[in-house]
Amino acid sequence: MAGPPFLDRADAGRQLADRLAHLEDCEVVVFGLPGGGVPVAAEVARRLGAPLDVVLVRKVGVPGHRELAMGAIAEHGVQVRNTEIITRAGISTETWVSAERREREALQARAQRLAAHRPGAAVEGLTAIVIDDGVATGATAVAAIEAVRARGAAHVILAAPVAPPDVGDVVTGADEVVCVATPEDFRAVGLWYRSFPSVDDSEVIAILDEAAARD
Repeated sequence: MAGPPFLDRADAGRQLADRLAHLEDCEVVVFGLPGGGVPVAAEVARRLGAPLDVVLVRKVGVPGHRELAMGAIAEHGVQVRNTEIITRAGISTETWVSAERREREALQARAQRLAAHRPGAAVEGLTAIVIDDGVATGATAVAAIEAVRARGAAHVILAAPVAPPDVGDVVTGADEVVCVATPEDFRAVGLWYRSFPSVDDSEVIAILDEAAARD
């Protein structure tokens, strides 16, 4: 790899927006996954002149290895399980329920923090673009897709700057998948950015407020 193709999430968002430019005259709603997906989604929403919202998801990690997703949850009661990981890690029903409950509480707390800053854009019957800063296991992406479907989206596009080559097989439920890069040596999302800091809720709120003011 000659060097990461993305300077930061804003740069990645602009590159992704180029891939979605054909939707500029369409009625779409852009959803970012907090935190890192929101700065990317903001650039796409700006380019398309579309509303920016968030779709709240939480990864459910394997106890002791929480970066390894055994599933994910999202708003509207959405729950996605990675049966392969659950079986391989020997996860019991009780362990799943406990981990899911913990993440559901965290999701609800984030929803409360962001509530006053979300536009509540109507998406029923429209195209939803679900955006993250990258796709790894795909669990949170699948949960996000299900969540916007629950809100009535008629067509769902999953868009990300970088994802593994088999992203179309890993992520189910999307009508389209759009990526800037799908490298064979994918490994991890952060490796494809020169700057990849964590994004907290205060930054998400600032981005949502800026987008609302622009609209």
